Amino acid sequence: MSTSAKTFPIWAFFSLLTNGILMLAVILLIWQQQKLAAFFGIVTSPEQINLNNSTQIATPDLGRRHQLTYQEWVEILKQEAKVAADQRPPHLTILAGDSLSLWFPPELLPEGKTWLNQGISGETSNGLLNRLKIFDRSKPEVIFVMIGINDLIRGVSNEEILDNQRQIINYLRKSHPTAQIVVQSILPHGADEATWKGRDKLLAVANSRIQGLNQQLQSISSKKGVKYLDLYPLFTNKQGNLRREFTTDGLHLSPEGYIVWRSALQIYSEIELKSQQEEEGKRLKGKG
Repeated sequence: MSTSAKTFPIWAFFSLLTNGILMLAVILLIWQQQKLAAFFGIVTSPEQINLNNSTQIATPDLGRRHQLTYQEWVEILKQEAKVAADQRPPHLTILAGDSLSLWFPPELLPEGKTWLNQGISGETSNGLLNRLKIFDRSKPEVIFVMIGINDLIRGVSNEEILDNQRQIINYLRKSHPTAQIVVQSILPHGADEATWKGRDKLLAVANSRIQGLNQQLQSISSKKGVKYLDLYPLFTNKQGNLRREFTTDGLHLSPEGYIVWRSALQIYSEIELKSQQEEEGKRLKGKG
């Protein structure tokens, strides 16, 4: 056996295996969607699909979303987090982030969990850091974090974004010592095909920069002892941009995009997180 094979970390092997399975699953999903669309001449939407029976904490009135201020959103999330803390629902899982997390269709979230969505439209890494205390009293099993694209759009430096990410990880590890913390990669944008209202600011951020930032974020996650879910390659086309069918405007996700994300969360939870939970359970049982 070669020296390189002997020193190759086991965790790295399983990480590569998990990512490989994710890639294969998404490729099959894309192929199936394209085949069905070509046959029936339709595009599936959340209203046409019921994938799970998952429970979700009460959601805000989305019809008023354009009228809510940032502080009003925070107050809504405080109320939802309080419900979760008081009722202690089973298998509580938190989505923390910006509009990409906020608009995750409840019916597309993986089943078997109680989901608490703590996303706010336009959120930055600093904003998220300052409101993590909102769900301090909850007892989540897993916390999924995705944040950073709005920082980039606003011209925040990589160093500041990564420093905020470090502080977010540190805070969550201290406040939720038994929870599995999963940092998710920042997604690419649609580049020249983007139609989002802030298109010029979006195009000023190269997808290659996002990819580099994700690599640093993965390194930080490893050093901090938290999980890292690399979604980036699942959403890119041959040019390294966000695939057209996965987005509504080059920034936000379409129903098809959320189905891909949902599939990644489901597979990752079953392979990576569940196995770790079982190992931890065996370890604690052995001590007893």
